[in-house]
Formats: sequence, structure tokens, C-alpha cells
Amino acid sequence: MTLRFGVHAGLQNTTSRELRDLWVRVEDRGFEWISVWDHFYAADPSGSAVCLEAVATHAALALATRRVRCGSLVYSVGYRHPAVLANAVATIDQLSEGRAVLGLGAGWHQGEYDAYGIPFPSAAVRLAQLEEAVQCVRGLLTQETTTFTGEHFQLRDARCEPKPVQDRLPIWVGGGGERYTLRIVARHADGWNVPFIPPDEYARKVGVLDGHCEREGRDSAAITRAVNVGLAWSDVDIQTQFGGMTDFVRPGVLTGTTQQVVDRVGEYADAGAEWLIVAVRAPFHPESLDRFAEEVVPAIR
Repeated sequence: MTLRFGVHAGLQNTTSRELRDLWVRVEDRGFEWISVWDHFYAADPSGSAVCLEAVATHAALALATRRVRCGSLVYSVGYRHPAVLANAVATIDQLSEGRAVLGLGAGWHQGEYDAYGIPFPSAAVRLAQLEEAVQCVRGLLTQETTTFTGEHFQLRDARCEPKPVQDRLPIWVGGGGERYTLRIVARHADGWNVPFIPPDEYARKVGVLDGHCEREGRDSAAITRAVNVGLAWSDVDIQTQFGGMTDFVRPGVLTGTTQQVVDRVGEYADAGAEWLIVAVRAPFHPESLDRFAEEVVPAIR
């Protein structure tokens, strides 16, 4: 299968104008995906609260583009009731004329939960909430009415109208937890995304996902597999983009010469990735993405 390419643009320390300019440029360069993240504070140790809200920005992305898939990587299940999110993404799919993808995750940034008084339960509880939320959203997006009785969420003959343009709006689950997260993917998701891991680890997690699919009686080929990677043509660029998170993300950052980046991208494809999504943060350097589109993508295809 041909590897497809996208861009995941962080919403921190930027403006709506900068993002719109970046989205248009990315689409013009031939990328097939653009996604937003879901944070209220910067997704790093800085403590900065300069960050645009995800649902509103997702809608803006849908209106500013014409061709790309408009994704989210990923909405935290703890920030919005799944019925609220289902109605929002159905509208975003209408705005994009059928290009929306909904990514869901268990959430991790405890600092913003604490700042806003949002409960931050154990990982086990957050994953249980995630599994229930995926089912609630799926029902609301596809069924005339949905009733769901869970430990964390309940729906009673709930409706979501108008429905998305797509008959089955893709729901992706984000995360790399092998015991629970990948099991949720195997049971419920149309796609899976994990960020900043090297190709060998990605291949191992693909194998774990395949095992869960076999146990759940699911065709693993029905699940789209994506990886988020950084892009830094020099070591200095890694530090500039990621600051205090540099050491954490470095294993999943493409860097070096064009040929070294091409080779690394090929390793992700060999490991099972169907989408390679370049994660960028402000201050954006669109010329870096231009180079990737001009020199790397053609060498892979």
C-alpha cells in the first residue's frame, strides 16, 4: 500500500492567521491530511496557556481547506461528553463536505486538568471512559437513536442530527498502550495513531495490535495505521521546535540528509504505517515542509 503523508500542526504559541496560512500552504504542497490537537495549555513543560481551542480550530480547518482530510489527534475524552463531541464532529464533517476524521484518546496532560478542575482519574479509568466514549460517538453518528448504559456515560434514545456527510465517519484512537489502548483499537476503531516512536518499536506495536485483532475476531486490515513524527533537518531545529520535550520525541524525529530522511520514512512504511504525519509546532518553518514535499515524498512514491 502506498504511504500517505500529512501534517499535524500544534495549536500552541500561534495565531489563527498563522495556522490558516500554514494549512493552505500544506494543502498546496500535496499533503493529504492536516490535523489539530486538543489542549488548553501548551503540550510541553513550559506551563504556557497560549493555545487555541481544538473544536473551534477543527471547524476553521474544515473551512480553510478543500481537499485534505481534516483530523484530530486526539480529542481528550475527559474534556467533553461524547455526545457533545459527536454533534461537533458531525457539523465539522458537514463543513468539510465529508473530510473529517475524529481521533479520540484517554488524555495525559494533568496540568490542564488540574488548572480547570477537571477530574483526572487513574489511567485505567480514563481508558474505560475512552472505550465507552468511542461506542457512544459511533452510535450517535450512525444510528437514528442511541441508547448506551455504561459506568461513565449514559445515553437514552439520544439523537445527533444532521448526520455526517460520510456514511461512516472514521474514528481513530490514539496511544501506544499495548494491554488496553491497542485492545480498544482492535475492538472499535477505524484507525490508530501513535506519536514519536522509532520504526522498530512501531513494528512491534503493529504486531501487538494484530494479536488483539485476532483475539477479537477483527480483520486487522480494516484499521488504518498512522504514526506522528517530527521533522528537523538539523539537531538545532529539534531543540527549537520541541524544547524541554526534545529527548522524549527524538526517537521519532526525522533528521539528517534528504537520503537519511527518505530511508527512515521507508522504515516506517516497512513497519506497517499507512500514514506518516509530520508534527510541527510554532514558530512554524513551512520551508522545511516544502523540502519534505519536494525531495522526500517523490522518493518514497
